[in-house]
Amino acid sequence: MSFGLNGSFLERPRVSCSLGGALAAAGNIPNVAPILHAGPGCAGNFAWANNGAAGLAVTGPCLGLNVPATNIQEREVVFGGIERLREEILNAAKIIDGQLYFVLTGCLPEVIGDDVEGLVAELSEGGLPLIMASAAGFKGDSDHGYEAVLKALFEKFVKPQKTRDPNLVNLWGVPPSLNPFWRGDLLGFKELLGLLGLRANVFFGPEASLKGLKEAGRASLNVVVSSLYGLGAAELFQEKFGVGFVNAPYPIGASTSDRFLAIVGESLRIPRAKVKKAIAAGGQRHYDYLEPLVDVYNDMEAQRHALIVGDANYALALTDFFAQDLGWIPELTVVTNDLSSESQKEILKGHLAMGGTAPGRLAFESRSGAIAREAQAIWANPGQKYRDSRQPVFVAGSSLERSLAAELGAAHLSLTYPVANRAILDRGYVGYSGGLRLTEDAVGAIVAGR
Repeated sequence: MSFGLNGSFLERPRVSCSLGGALAAAGNIPNVAPILHAGPGCAGNFAWANNGAAGLAVTGPCLGLNVPATNIQEREVVFGGIERLREEILNAAKIIDGQLYFVLTGCLPEVIGDDVEGLVAELSEGGLPLIMASAAGFKGDSDHGYEAVLKALFEKFVKPQKTRDPNLVNLWGVPPSLNPFWRGDLLGFKELLGLLGLRANVFFGPEASLKGLKEAGRASLNVVVSSLYGLGAAELFQEKFGVGFVNAPYPIGASTSDRFLAIVGESLRIPRAKVKKAIAAGGQRHYDYLEPLVDVYNDMEAQRHALIVGDANYALALTDFFAQDLGWIPELTVVTNDLSSESQKEILKGHLAMGGTAPGRLAFESRSGAIAREAQAIWANPGQKYRDSRQPVFVAGSSLERSLAAELGAAHLSLTYPVANRAILDRGYVGYSGGLRLTEDAVGAIVAGR
């Protein structure tokens, strides 16, 4: 249990601390070796909290229990941990064939004041490809760490470019691990932007490259698919490299994909006829594959009243998908990010401004008990005969909502962090193809007991 920014306690947190978000980001850049300067246990805890709860994908070349770490203890707290960090960096460089080494600082070294920046500068001048990000857990949650890594890359690694590639765009706003479907979603973004003849530079995962990241300044546009993750980094990128950015909706399914392509096309001044052609092509394929399911969908009365629980990116994107693509009724959407009341209003305002669906009720809550009470206020006494049933119900949330779904007599599908009951490799829900996959999975969850 921990405490949120607003003073309320967080029961069964649905995020990690800043260091966890930073490790998930840096560790999922190809050929990058993260090095934790932190207390003992951090890397091991993140192995399961970050990755085990993201579809069981626990390990990686420098993730899971393979992360180099100083594991500083009482001696370093008293006398300083810089020499221990120096030892760890040099040993890691001997053992791990990384093209870039990335020091991430945790709570202890930042509290005692270790001059990590000075050591990194010294070793960098000696020829070691090394950068750092300040990611102490007390500075924020995982989205803060994700953005800290982006900013460090833009400050110390990405190089100015003399020319622009009109067909290249950078994309971020999809934090590794804390979005369990991040790998597949990034594939979906590449496919979706490809309909406009664009190439997406995605920074993270198997589809990325360190060379592409270094040359990100060649892009003509930065596309940020989040109202929370990466907007500060986009502003820094624009200031340093002169590349503007657009905030676009997270496109799950056909309806939001149409809007996504229209927004990106307008930002790049792509001819409207070309954008319309891309939207028509994506939609045609989507509906051609969806059509065989329509009669069964109608015959089995598959429409549902939906309870959606997740971070601001996914919860609102799922609300759009279920309402606009499946014709379901989003009775309650719960956003689990710890946000100020002003930020809550801005999130909803931005969502509606981009054509999003307004949920029947929108709540900002991360505690499982409080989420259950929100749901029970709508679906009270599901066993009673005479009542406004608002049935049947479908629960789209995390693994933590399974028991609530059982209480409501609802089908359940784990779609948001944490996901511990699905193995996730390259599955994703972005784009027209992603909407088909989510339709399969959602309808499949309804008929699973047949």
